[in-house]
Formats: sequence, structure tokens, C-alpha cells
Amino acid sequence: MDDAITIVPAEQPVNATVVLPGSKSYSNRALLIAALAEGRSEITRALFSDDTRYMAGALLALGISVEADEAAQRYLVDGSGGRIPAQQATIYTGNAGTAARFLTAAVALGHGVFVVDGSERMRQRPIQPLLDGLRQLGVDARTQHHNGCPPVIIHADGIPGGAAQVRGDISSQYLSALLLAAPYMARGLTLEVAGELVSAPYIDMTLGIMADFGVEAIRQDDRRWHVPGGQRYTGRAYATEPDASAASYFFAAAAVTGGRVSVPYLGAASRQGDLGLLEVLERMGCTVIRGERALEVRGPTGGRLRAVEADFTRMGDVATTLLAIAPYADGPVTVRGVAQTHYEESDRPVAAATELRRMGIRVEDSWDRVTVYPGAPQPATIETYDDHRIAMSFAITGLRAPGITISNPACVTKTFPGYFEALADASSGGPAGAGP
Repeated sequence: MDDAITIVPAEQPVNATVVLPGSKSYSNRALLIAALAEGRSEITRALFSDDTRYMAGALLALGISVEADEAAQRYLVDGSGGRIPAQQATIYTGNAGTAARFLTAAVALGHGVFVVDGSERMRQRPIQPLLDGLRQLGVDARTQHHNGCPPVIIHADGIPGGAAQVRGDISSQYLSALLLAAPYMARGLTLEVAGELVSAPYIDMTLGIMADFGVEAIRQDDRRWHVPGGQRYTGRAYATEPDASAASYFFAAAAVTGGRVSVPYLGAASRQGDLGLLEVLERMGCTVIRGERALEVRGPTGGRLRAVEADFTRMGDVATTLLAIAPYADGPVTVRGVAQTHYEESDRPVAAATELRRMGIRVEDSWDRVTVYPGAPQPATIETYDDHRIAMSFAITGLRAPGITISNPACVTKTFPGYFEALADASSGGPAGAGP
């Protein structure tokens, strides 16, 4: 891929049906669960990207059989029955938060010494809340440099289990990591969130996929869950639904061009919290059609969007999607509840505000909110900070503003390798998609 891509503005309203790759969140959860399950699992419509490759590679390093067929978008996984075959491994997870956090809890089920490491940015992303939870459950886990960030060293001897309280204000992935490993804890798990819980729908996603593979988790209330020990995941055929975060960019494309985008295989019953963006787009004047097997967004005529204020505490991954199209509203757009996104692949609120200002847009920002004022984005080269979501979001800005160039476009391979091709197809009126 080139060092930079200049976005070609859409000459007419986008009118496309976009077949998207599988959800990263579902794919990595399914891979880990299948690895721990009894028997073989076939994961179809799976995402093949940097993040899922790190997960699959880590499972192979742990001695678990994973066969990848990228052309068919399929993984075959022979489960280990809750065992970690390797007794020693150093696992590299790049900047994949799901892989680093889920695997840190999973390897604790084994017996031996394991190191979980990642990229330079991953070494800046907090993991201490998860380690605190593991220690409450009887696990010897610590960070190598005693700074609360990877590399993590786990001296594993199984997870006795019991009760743990874990803070939820930075990431819900800490809680999901413990829940995913819970069936194989000797005493099971009673888990309570301490403080605010961000991205709460991802917990529902975790509980749902656990149930799909045969494990019962009991929701005691909105802040406590119990997973009885002695359960086992059962291998199965599992079809991954499209990624709602990836869909957000195409829905935004419909919004700013006054066009229409339909995403098949993603229905109204989806547990993906990032679909909350659809309600925000409705408030901005879009029409949303929610079907059982497809979602569709129709933008207002001429892309004339209304000003809005919205809370993204439950859907932080799509906050940048809204920020990138906010200049096209008829008044200020305020995005609240973004504090947790300072700890993502980049410092997203700061990165987004910086790039909007680079385009000449007035922005006011604080730790937990960003307000964007209407304006005509000026030609600019957008720095992406090696963050796929910054790159994909500001590409949508370029559909209405000439001269928007995205630097380091290859960063989108983290979750959506074919993004720019799919966007070009959609905006030109051709077939768009990334899989069957």
C-alpha cells in the first residue's frame, strides 16, 4: 500500500450494499473459546487481519491446532479441553488489545511461565486492572517493568478462582478476559466491576458467545456475574457476524453524502454496542432501517446533518466516526464519554481534535468530551498515529472535502485490510465488499 492515499470526493450520493469482514471482537473471542473447547470448531465468515493473526499465532505457540483458510474466511480449531499444552511461551500480540488481554487470562489456566508482549504502543496501554483481578483469583502475574503495562509475566499453575473485583473505567476487556477463562477455574468465578463500566455491551457480547459454545454465566445484576466452575466449552460451527465498528464508516458515508448504505448479515438483534451510533445518526436526520438480516442507513438530502450531543461511554470505538463527520452538521456536535479512548491504539480524542484543527475546523476538547463546530474542511494530510480508526474515520471526511490525504493507510490492516478498496467501490457506485 502507498505511503499515503488521497480520498476522491463522492460525485454523487453513495448508493451501495457493502459486505463487510467479520467482527474482530467476535472473531477473537471465538478463536479463544474454540481453543479451550472440547472437540473441533469451524469458525466461518471470520476476520483475517493483524489482530486475528496475532490471536491465531499465539494459540499455535501455545500448542493448539489452528488451521487458517483466508480465502474461505475460515478457521478450524481443535480444542484443548481447557488445557494449555505448552509449558513456556513468549507471545507477541502487536497492538491487539483483545489478544493481549484475553490471552493473559487464558495462559494462567496452564502450568509454566508465559510472557505476553506487544508493540511499543501496547507497552503503553494499561493491563494492571486485569492482573489485579488475576491475583485476587490466586494467579502470580505481574508486569516486567512494574509499570502496569506489558510485557506481562505469568507464572501459571491453573486459576483457583473465587471472587474478584475489577475496575471497568479503562476497558471492559479486563472483565471479558476473566469471564472467558472462568469455566475452567476450579471454584468458578464471581466477578464484580469496580467503579464505572465503559463499553458495557462488550460484556453482553462475551456472555452471549460463551452461551453459544455451551457455558452458562449468571448475571446477578448490572455489575456482578457468576460463572460456575466445572463447565466446558463445546466445539461447534460458528458463523461470525460483520463488524459493527467497520460498518460505522459506511453508514457515515451515507449520512454525509445523502446516500444509502445497506450492510447484510448484520441484523437488529446484534449484541454489538457500536450499533448505538445508528441512534445518533437518526437524531442527525438519517433514516435507519433495521431488518433481521441487514441494516440500512439513508442520509438526509444533501447530507444536511443536524447538530447533536451524544454519550459514547458504551461505544467508544465509533466516537471518531462521528467526530470525523461532525464538521458537516448545522451546529456544534459534542461527543461525551470518551475518556477510555485515550488508551486505545492512539490517544484518540487528542488525535481526532488535532487532525480536525489541521483541516481548519474549530474544536474544543477536554479529557472526556470533544465539541466540533461546523466548517468546510480544508485540504490536509491526516496523520493516523498508526491507528486504524483515525485512518478509516477521516477517509469519510474526504468524501465531501477535496484534498484530504490519509498518511500510513496500511494501518487499517489491523482490522480491515480491504477498507480503502471497499470505500472506493462504495463511493463510485460499484459492488463493495470484503467477503461472502
